[in-house]
Amino acid sequence: MSAEAALPRRAAAEALGTAALVAVVVGSGVQAAGLTDDVGLRLLANSLATVLGLGVLIALLGPVSGAHLNPVVTLAAWCVGRRSGDGPTLRDVAAYLPAQTVGAIGGAVLANAMFAEPLARFSGHDRSAGHLLLGEVMATAGLVWLVLGLTRAGRAHLAPAAVASYIGAAYWFTSSTSFANPAVTIGRAFTDTFAGIAPTSVAPFIAAQLLGAALGLGLAAVCFRRPAPALAPRDVRRPARPRSPESPLAS
Repeated sequence: MSAEAALPRRAAAEALGTAALVAVVVGSGVQAAGLTDDVGLRLLANSLATVLGLGVLIALLGPVSGAHLNPVVTLAAWCVGRRSGDGPTLRDVAAYLPAQTVGAIGGAVLANAMFAEPLARFSGHDRSAGHLLLGEVMATAGLVWLVLGLTRAGRAHLAPAAVASYIGAAYWFTSSTSFANPAVTIGRAFTDTFAGIAPTSVAPFIAAQLLGAALGLGLAAVCFRRPAPALAPRDVRRPARPRSPESPLAS
């Protein structure tokens, strides 16, 4: 997160970024459904738009708020940063989570409006099957593992490409098409379109995502050591002893 940006600015960035992300996901799903009846092509268009949109949003908003755009990322960052003090505070978490959720709902409403759909209609797309929940556990675990791994390996600058690429891949290798985001899950309940999820499926999906986040934390702890704390500079340094002419190391 940016140390310069005030919390209201960072929360606004999280709300707007999550709104834009959901607008991309829902809007591209509606567009794809209107262009083809082939479900595979619809998913391809939906995933490609999401990859491109997510990468841009992370690159744009990362310097402002960290571009979490996802409650499980915020909670994971808080969990690992409690001891080191370099993560979000509880005050940050309390601001980010509502901002992300409200933004996600707003993004769904915006996408509905752009395609002349009812502004807010609950989805009838049931996603409560057990294998879909397992897919959400795996998708979210991989996402948290990746985000924390990049940070601990000193490669956070790769996040726009790496995170977007992972989500694009997870669209295809998970049965749930990788929501991996509680705020986005809530937002997608407000659209009865290709990307929607029935309200009755939201709570099980979020529970699966939280379980996946805990698993991702464990994977990061196993694979990556915590960064060593920086050593404080010495206030007084002992001057170097001049070498004796008789010393064999003298030159």
